[in-house]
Amino acid sequence: MSKVPDLAKRLILGRALSSAQQHEQLLKKRVALPIFASDALSSVAYAPQEILLALAAAGLVTYHYTPWVAAAVVVILLTVVASYRQNVRAYQSGGGDFEVATTNLGGNWGVVVASALLVDYVMTVAVSVSSGVENLGALLKFMQPHEVAVAIGIVVLLTIGNLRGLKEAGVAFAVPTYLFMFSIVAMLLWGLGRLVLGTHLDAETAHYQIHGDETGVAGFALVFLLLRAFSSGCAALTGVEAISNGVPAFRKPKGENAAKTLLMLGIVAMTMFGGVTAFAYITHAKFASPDQGSHLINPATGKEVTDADPVIAQVAHTVFSNFEVGFGLVTTMTALILFLAANTAFNGFPVLASVLAQNRYLPRQLHTRGDRLAFSNGIIILATMAGLLIYAYDASVSRLIPLYTVGVFVSFTVSQVGMVRHWNRLLATETDPAQRRRMRTSRAINAFGATLTGIVLVVVLLTKFLLGAYIVCIAMPLLFLLMRAIRRHYDRVAEELVPSGEDVALPARNHAIVLVSKIHKPTLRALAYARATRPSSLEAVTVAVDAEESARLQQEWDALDIPVPLKILDSPYREITRPVLAYVKSVRRRSPRDVVTVFIPEYVVGHWWEQLLHNQSALRLKGRLLFQPGVMVTSVAWQLHSSDRLKGRVEPPGPGSSRRPPRVEARPSGGSVSDRE
Repeated sequence: MSKVPDLAKRLILGRALSSAQQHEQLLKKRVALPIFASDALSSVAYAPQEILLALAAAGLVTYHYTPWVAAAVVVILLTVVASYRQNVRAYQSGGGDFEVATTNLGGNWGVVVASALLVDYVMTVAVSVSSGVENLGALLKFMQPHEVAVAIGIVVLLTIGNLRGLKEAGVAFAVPTYLFMFSIVAMLLWGLGRLVLGTHLDAETAHYQIHGDETGVAGFALVFLLLRAFSSGCAALTGVEAISNGVPAFRKPKGENAAKTLLMLGIVAMTMFGGVTAFAYITHAKFASPDQGSHLINPATGKEVTDADPVIAQVAHTVFSNFEVGFGLVTTMTALILFLAANTAFNGFPVLASVLAQNRYLPRQLHTRGDRLAFSNGIIILATMAGLLIYAYDASVSRLIPLYTVGVFVSFTVSQVGMVRHWNRLLATETDPAQRRRMRTSRAINAFGATLTGIVLVVVLLTKFLLGAYIVCIAMPLLFLLMRAIRRHYDRVAEELVPSGEDVALPARNHAIVLVSKIHKPTLRALAYARATRPSSLEAVTVAVDAEESARLQQEWDALDIPVPLKILDSPYREITRPVLAYVKSVRRRSPRDVVTVFIPEYVVGHWWEQLLHNQSALRLKGRLLFQPGVMVTSVAWQLHSSDRLKGRVEPPGPGSSRRPPRVEARPSGGSVSDRE
């Protein structure tokens, strides 16, 4: 039975990998693209819709601004891609924006970027999975009442997939990602062909009316509305930075392969986003949400439509109205890619958390690789936080989107400013003319990127703050303060543990104390063990909770002629912990240069419920004694018969260790020798 948990772990996660196999997990560009680009590509499913949704707040009259808003988003997308191509060539350790900011702007700016990215990775999972469930619900109507449960279930599946390891997750995700790219490009080409042939394409919502809560907008109000639509469309840029955090996962030359993957990502994302937005505009697709101040009205009935399909589904249905298989492929692949888009965060978040842990800004456990050479702790934390967010917001994309993009544009801007300083520093020492020209070009690209992303960040904050972005603006500073506090703790502990001359001085004497409740086998074993350590002085101590029991204990002690003096501590209020602590402190006060070793007999049990029935006083005493300077606590175990069930159990190996049996060689005498002997 003891092997069942480990067997289940192997079935779910696969066989463990040794550290020597880590190079086998490195990725080719054709596998890296779907792993790291799925988030940015999947934004095609909701970024065009968010533009229409923002414009719908003023009614149908503002829809004609859609192409201009989309064009602005494409410009920002290409600028960010060009900027990050410089990043991945210069910094290849996997620290990404955090490393760039820390190296060039200082530790505090690095932590600012890290807090922004960690928040944004959680948002990526929540938004992508929720949007995927929404699109799947358009195809499978029976799922709509259970969207939250389905979304959380998808997060669990993604977690298991990533715990199995990067390479296997990448291969599993490559096929549907490429199918999604094929289906969208095929839809655009099919629709273009039909338009060339003179077919008139109208979406199912083309003849519906849009009633916005902000009618008759003009002047500053119109500008603000367009900026809100632009900031909503900038959701298309989320995920671009994931490649800079995942450079170590690429094959050599890592920087160049990552840069080429980024270029492919930029071209594909621009084509798909621009194409879907264009066809949504051409087919007069409409989308509204009462939560965002807009209402979709069917003029035939005069009733509000609340179950309109997502925009990309409307476009696919219109383009493939003469080919239903195409519509089914686009809808299915869109839902699937949205689920897999969260994989970008599942690859980026654990790596970034590992880098932060290595730099002592997060708990060190986040730097530990699991059985499958993945950063398991980071994966589990990300899944937990995203699941809670999905549950809290009922898997509603329209409610989650306002929280999106703030963190990523903070990291974009700070990172590009850091890269400008990086090139300035190199130019100060570089003498080769060709290299200086290349550096100046890179600096110009990063400076332009910093300017544009900084402007977008201001726009996002102004237009999204009251819609929910204020939550992110609170979460990021709190996370920043938490990471700084963790760093201060680790620094303080490291400083405290630096060896000094006085740390190696031997104590003058060792006073041993054996805690006794009654005379039984555990007590006698503890006494024997304490005597075997040959302390300077040894005594048994018991607490007189009941006067009659203490008297009987003293009589029995004397009758057995135990060669250790028994001291009985008074306890008028029937406490055990406080009298023992007071006595130990008194011994320390008498001899401050000495140490006191407290021996505590403990039962070893075989069932969890037995632990609740034993050792409670011992646990409390240990918990208090460990905080006393100069006091050592030793547990003396006594195995009860119930613990026999655990004897001979093979202990599960630690995370990442090899499961190979010990190598056995033949001895010359005919015996054998193990490499563990």
